[in-house]
Amino acid sequence: MRYWKPSVTVAAVVERDGRFLLVEEETREGLRLNQPAGHLDPGETLLQAVVRETLEESAHHVEPAGCVGVYMSRYLSEASGTDVTYVRFAFACRLIAADPERVLDAGIVRAVWLDADTIRARADMHRSPLVMRTVDDYLAGKRYPLEMLYTHPSCVYTHV
Repeated sequence: MRYWKPSVTVAAVVERDGRFLLVEEETREGLRLNQPAGHLDPGETLLQAVVRETLEESAHHVEPAGCVGVYMSRYLSEASGTDVTYVRFAFACRLIAADPERVLDAGIVRAVWLDADTIRARADMHRSPLVMRTVDDYLAGKRYPLEMLYTHPSCVYTHV
């Protein structure tokens, strides 16, 4: 029997003056657009992960304000031929500050601010089918309290 498990990811929905923070990133399929997003790392909470990923990919400090939604998607990896499934926790985040001197993660070309119509018009560049769905849910006012998330202390590493 083959063991299967999905990858857990987080994504930040950051809106400022009608524009959304996205990143342009180099992938095997070429340049793609995505929300600042990435994998949950060992020893961190979902909220810590979205703050870290946003800073690493966009050089912006954010604070999660609510959960926009929990999403699941899958695709067949052309590189490995394997079925890949993601469970994505998307968070509405408040912008705190930009850090223009910060070096972005490898593969990230730049952070950009785009309105929803521009994001929709560039669907062929989306890294995931969830990029537009997440923006649409945010625009529809979907927000769930952060208190709905619970992390048992055994999951969080402490440093002495």
